[in-house]
Amino acid sequence: MGKKRFPLILLVFFLLIGTMPSYGQGSRVRFVSTQFNTAEEGVKFREILAGYGDVEFIGQEEIPLLNMMDAEAAMGEGTIDVVGALHGTFPTLAENEYLTNLSGLLREIDAESDVIDDFEEFGQLGTANNQYYIPWMLATFLMAANVKALPYLPDGADINALTWEQLAEWGQNIYEATGEAKIGFPVDGLMHRFVQGYLYPSFTGGMVTGFRSPEAVGMFEFVRDELWPYVHLDSLTYSFMHEPLLAGDVWIAFDHVARLVDAFQQRPNEFVAFPAPAGPAGRAYMGIIVGLAIPQNAPNPDGAEDLIRYLLSPEVQGQILTELGFFPVINNLNFTSLPEGIVKEATAVSIMSSAPDTIAGLSPVGLGDRANDVNQIYRDTFLRIVIDGEDIQTVLIESTAELQAILNETGAPCWLPDPPSFGACQIE
Repeated sequence: MGKKRFPLILLVFFLLIGTMPSYGQGSRVRFVSTQFNTAEEGVKFREILAGYGDVEFIGQEEIPLLNMMDAEAAMGEGTIDVVGALHGTFPTLAENEYLTNLSGLLREIDAESDVIDDFEEFGQLGTANNQYYIPWMLATFLMAANVKALPYLPDGADINALTWEQLAEWGQNIYEATGEAKIGFPVDGLMHRFVQGYLYPSFTGGMVTGFRSPEAVGMFEFVRDELWPYVHLDSLTYSFMHEPLLAGDVWIAFDHVARLVDAFQQRPNEFVAFPAPAGPAGRAYMGIIVGLAIPQNAPNPDGAEDLIRYLLSPEVQGQILTELGFFPVINNLNFTSLPEGIVKEATAVSIMSSAPDTIAGLSPVGLGDRANDVNQIYRDTFLRIVIDGEDIQTVLIESTAELQAILNETGAPCWLPDPPSFGACQIE
C-alpha cells in the first residue's frame, strides 16, 4: 500500500494512448475510468460526453490506473483530471493522499441533483470531513430469462423469490423437455463476481471469512453436482450474456445489469428480469458503487469539477441508465418515460434489494493492485472444482493460503457482507 512504481510506466502509458499532452491549450478534460472500457460501451459513453464538450476519455483497467497515479505522483506532475472507478479502488488512492477533498463540490451538486445520502457516505471512506469521491452511478447483477423458460418453472416457485435448488430444478425441467442445457453464466466475463457476491454470501453469509467453511464445501458440491449439469457448455466462452440470450442459445442467464441491458432494450417482450436465487444464508446481491474523484495534481481542476457536475445532472444520469444500464445516484430523476426493458431491470433490482432475506455486499475493498489477484483466486477456485473436478477440500485449503496471504500483505479489513474487522480480514 502506498508503494511508488517506476515513472517509466507513465511513458508507456502515453505510448499507448498517443502523444505526450500539452498544457495551457484550451480547456480539455482528461477523464480516465475503469468503467466503460470495452469498445461497445466506450462508443456509447463518448456520445454522452459529446454533450459536454472537449473531453478525452480513456477507458483503463484498475491496475494500470493505480500505476498511473503512482507514477504521476512520483514525477510531481499530473495528466489526469477526473478518475472514475469502483468504490474499492478509492481507499488506496486516499491512503496515498492522491485525491482532492470534494465536499464543497458535492454541496453544489446536491442543491441541483440531490445525491442519495447513503451513497455520499461511501465516498467519505469512513471519515467525517473529507469527500474523497462523489458517487456517480450504481450497478449490480441480475438473472434474466426468456419467456419460453417460464412454463418450466418448478411447481409453486416464485420467480422473484427462487432458491438455488429451484434454479437447478428449473434447468433440469428444461433439459428433460428440450434435451438442451439452457442456463448460462459469463465464465469468460464477470464470473468472479458471481462467486464472490452471490454464491458465497448466499451459502456462507459472507465473502471472505467463510471461504473454506463446511458451508462453502456444500455450496461447491451443489453447484458441481446439481446445477452445472444444466449449464450450457459454451458458458466457458461467454463474456456478455445478452448475446446468447438474444441468440436463443440460453434461456436463463446471470450477468451485470449493463451486460444484460441490450437484450431487454432490443426485445423487452421476450425477457424477464429477476433476483438471484437465495441459499441457506439468504438472498445475496452485490452493490457496485462507482465514483468520480479529482487528483491533487489534476492539470485542469476547474474543468474536472464542471465535468462532474455534468455527469451528475439529471439529464445525463438518465442517459447513462437508458444507454448503458447503470443506475442513478440522484433523487431528482424522472423515471416515468424510461424504456420498458430498463423498467424491468429496475424493478428486479428493487425487489432484490428490499427482499426480507437480502444480504447486501460490496465488491472487494482496500486491496490496491492486488484486487485482480483476489478476483483470480475466486475464479480459479470455481474452475478447479466445478469444471476440472478437483477435490473440494484440497482446492479450498490451497486457495485459502493464497487469499489470506494477500489480505495480510495489504492489511485490507473485511468488507460487506462480512462483519468489520480490526486489521486484515481473517479467514476462519
